[in-house]
Amino acid sequence: MLKLLARNRKAQTEARAQAGRLHAAIAAAARVPQFYTALGVADSLDGRFDMVALHSWLVLERLEALGARDQAQALTNILFDGFDEGLRELGAGDMGMGRKMRKLANAFYGRMQVYRDAPDEAAMAEAIWRNIYRGDEGMRPVAQTLAHYAVTARANIAGQDLRAALPDFGAPC
Repeated sequence: MLKLLARNRKAQTEARAQAGRLHAAIAAAARVPQFYTALGVADSLDGRFDMVALHSWLVLERLEALGARDQAQALTNILFDGFDEGLRELGAGDMGMGRKMRKLANAFYGRMQVYRDAPDEAAMAEAIWRNIYRGDEGMRPVAQTLAHYAVTARANIAGQDLRAALPDFGAPC
């Protein structure tokens, strides 16, 4: 019995460690300058959140396909710990944190669902245009480019075992 518990604890520790590495890869991908220059994503808290959400969706979807629920949960926990820390650094106090975290969670999971439900690149472009570009008509062409990136990254990641490796999202544009 103790050996089983020790193995389970070791697996959880390894899942958390890999989730930390995946989080670092997501954060690095979300900071690629081309998203904010060539693709016109707002270089703001909202824009950064949107890019973290997009890359998180790609990784979480792949982990779910691999049956890596422990890693997916550990990654989600790390992401939300980061959101919490970011809000606190911006001066959010304990009294309003619950409300702010619920708002962030709704935005995050809403994006996850919309991206997951997009059956093709055109639907992904529409979802990206609404969520990342906030429906700005002038941004439709770059929404299409970002959608192409997301669909291509999804295909790239589909062949990767993220339980042990870091994601290769490919070039943003």
